[in-house]
Amino acid sequence: MAQKSLHKYSIPTVDNMPIGPAVNTGNGNIELRPRLITMVQANPFYGLPSEDANAHLQHFLELCNTIVIKDVALDFIKLCLFPFSLVGKAKQWFYMDKEAVSTWN
Repeated sequence: MAQKSLHKYSIPTVDNMPIGPAVNTGNGNIELRPRLITMVQANPFYGLPSEDANAHLQHFLELCNTIVIKDVALDFIKLCLFPFSLVGKAKQWFYMDKEAVSTWN
């Protein structure tokens, strides 16, 4: 097996990039329009102690309830858009390996 240099380990690859939960798209794909993403990003959640996670979630769900994409379930739209509403530590938490966290207990 060929050895990798230290420089090679520092270069990001798709294999070591965090991803969110797997979402079953069925047989098709949807395109999230930039205006939808911008709309969700207008009220970001940073995960700060001074922020109210419930208020953020309520605002996010209200926004999502105004979106209709033909032949696409609303829950699927919510799952696709939610990561765009998170910033900073909240986004890090979202992408954290949940199985590794469950072994901490």
